[in-house]
Amino acid sequence: MSDTQIQPDAQFLARFSEAWNRHDIEALMSFMADECEFHAVAGPDLMGRSFIGREAVREGFQMAWQAFPDAAWLDGEHFVQGSRGISECTFKGTKADGLRVEARMVDVFTFRDGKIAVKNAYRKDRPPVAVAA
Repeated sequence: MSDTQIQPDAQFLARFSEAWNRHDIEALMSFMADECEFHAVAGPDLMGRSFIGREAVREGFQMAWQAFPDAAWLDGEHFVQGSRGISECTFKGTKADGLRVEARMVDVFTFRDGKIAVKNAYRKDRPPVAVAA
């Protein structure tokens, strides 16, 4: 087996996005480095809410589907330059209270050893809209 690590590319990020849309936690975690971080779009700190370490990142990812059971990340565009990457997409999801979020968002990634070490998420602060009954 070669010691050469495959550098993530745009297709790597597209596959990561597809796993989000399948709500497939095992697939998502297969993209993450052993020592990883996830900085969510919202939270009390400057970086939103931070999840540090594999188990915490797993929990943070699953919380997105708990908050938005129908969450979807659509129209993705992915870019990689060296050890950094960006995914831009439209997030759509409905909260339990019936309010719907639809806004453009960006994930900024840092890669290490062919995996995602940091996923830092940003989303436009667009007011939610009520879903028609």
